[in-house]
Amino acid sequence: LEVFLWYEDLVCFRDIRPNAPHHYLVVPVEHMGNCKTLKTEHIPRMMEVGKAVLQKNNFSDLSNVRMGFHWPPFCSISHLHLHVLAPASQLGFLSRLIYRINSYWFITVSVMQMSFLVGF
Repeated sequence: LEVFLWYEDLVCFRDIRPNAPHHYLVVPVEHMGNCKTLKTEHIPRMMEVGKAVLQKNNFSDLSNVRMGFHWPPFCSISHLHLHVLAPASQLGFLSRLIYRINSYWFITVSVMQMSFLVGF
């Protein structure tokens, strides 16, 4: 039985087409189009919920997690969602391409946070 999380500001649930043993989406309740509309204060909260769902589903190796967003125009839906994938070491060949770290189409939360610091 998997645990899903529901908060006043965010919901978290399993991706309908999982690309890892643990593949969750953290989604704001309030509509946000994509990661270009994010503000710096959103990211830590979304990460916190992503880590919480992993821990509630008995995954504790947070060094083997990939969290990030698809960069427009490579978004499958027009509502912001953070991908939480674990263990990242078990991503298959195609998944490693789709969720390739800091490619033109996928940006990790750490790079997204840095972009706020440098005014990207």
